[in-house]
Parts: sequence; structure tokens; C-alpha cells
Amino acid sequence: MSQAKKFVRKFKDIKTLPHVVTNLSRLIADEDSTMKDFEEVIKMDPILVVRLLRLVNSPFYGLSQRVDSIGRAVAYLGMKNLHNLAVTDALKNIFQEQGQSQAFARKQLWLHCAAVSICAKMIAERIFGSNGDDAYLCGILHDFGLIVESQIDPKNFIAVCEACGDGRSIIIHEQEHMGTDHCEIGHLLTLDWEMPGSIQEAIRNHHLEEGSYEPDSLTGIIQIAEYITGQLGYTALTDVVPELPEHLVSHMQVNMDEYKVLIEDLPEEMRNAQDLYGG
Repeated sequence: MSQAKKFVRKFKDIKTLPHVVTNLSRLIADEDSTMKDFEEVIKMDPILVVRLLRLVNSPFYGLSQRVDSIGRAVAYLGMKNLHNLAVTDALKNIFQEQGQSQAFARKQLWLHCAAVSICAKMIAERIFGSNGDDAYLCGILHDFGLIVESQIDPKNFIAVCEACGDGRSIIIHEQEHMGTDHCEIGHLLTLDWEMPGSIQEAIRNHHLEEGSYEPDSLTGIIQIAEYITGQLGYTALTDVVPELPEHLVSHMQVNMDEYKVLIEDLPEEMRNAQDLYGG
């Protein structure tokens, strides 16, 4: 058994996503599922229903009419959007549990993931003209492996955090101290949670420094979003701003006018999403 699998197995003994979220993931993966199926699963968790309706009616979605039922929420936003909200709600509670040091704070990591998810959605939609739902979900999930490491092997994890900043990738430090890294762990978790294959791949590869992936792939979008949000101070670890692979730098330079507008608009999008991520 690989070291990453050992981390995931131990973590699942302590903490798992709520059943409603995993059930929603299965429905998303099933081409025969209907909006009615989706609504019935959400209704199993009345507290989640209340929170989802509050989020649907938040400024982030800017709906012209108030939504007062899950059926209408699904009709307005679609199954993927409601699934993403449920995942966000579940992960937010895990991220905000106790467990931090001077080198690492879960709240900081959560704000980083929230910023990356919002920025990634904007990049997918504004720069590449594609649906941003998967980019958003990938942004929320991409660094969840760090939470697993912090809970299962806190001593070595803090050693990793304290060692970062020496110019080497966090992946190198993780492999040296723990024999695995948060990309491997996150990839295994998304397999277990039955997330889309493109999200699984992007989470596994989001620290790749070179490769054949395109800027409009989820891997490329997440790396660009991490770079942009890092420049604005939304880093996973203090003073550790990710580098951007050369081919993505070239892409941003060619499209700099569009990215400048996106970066100018990002703070307002973050303010609109405060109900979503609890900032």
C-alpha cells in the first residue's frame, strides 16, 4: 500500500464527507439522474437545505428573484452548481476545525482555496469561454490533501510548512518528510468521492512545473488561479507564492489585457462570495 493510500485510509476513519455530498457526486456522474433525484437527496438533510437556500440567494449568484425551494434552486443553478455548494459547505466545516501553528492555519488555507475556486471559475468563463463549474469545484478541492496531512501526521506536516520558503517546491518537502504529497492524497480522495476525471487529474497535477497540458485545461486554470491569488496575498502558506510554468506565463502575457480586467474584478467577486466561504 502506498504512503498516500495509508494517509487516506487513516483520515477516512476520522472524517468523511457527509453522505449527502457523496450521494450527490454519484448522481452527477450518472447520466441517467434527474433533477428530481438530486432534489430528493438534498431534502434528506434539512440543515443543508437551509444553508443552500441562503447561499443561492447571496450576492454571489445575483438572482433577480428570490429562490425559496430546492426544486427552484436546481432549476435556476443546475445540478452541478448545487453539488458544488454542498461540497463547499461540507469542506468549510472541516477546514475551520482546530489545528494550526505559526507555520500553518486552516483558516488561511480555506481562504486560499476559496479565492482559487472563484478565480478559476472567472478564468474558465472569461478567458476561455467555458463553463466554470468544474474549475470552481477543483479550486475548492485542490489543496485538501494538506488538511489530511495536518491531521494524520501533524509533526512532519509542520516541519514541511516551516521548511517551505527555501525556494524548493512544497512537493519536495512533503516527499522528504512524509513519503507522499498533498497532490497524491487529494487525487485519491477525489477518486473515492467519485469526482469527475478532469478534476482528479488537475488535483494530481496542479504542482507540475512542465508538461503538455494546455492553459485552458483544469490543470492550467488552477495553476494560473493559484498564481494570481498568491500575488494578492491569498496563499496556502505564509509567504509561499507559487511559481508559474513558462508556457502559462507566455499565455498570460499574450492575454494580459483580459487578465488585467479579471484581476481588477476579483476583489469584488470575493466580497460577493463571502456568504459562500465565510470570509
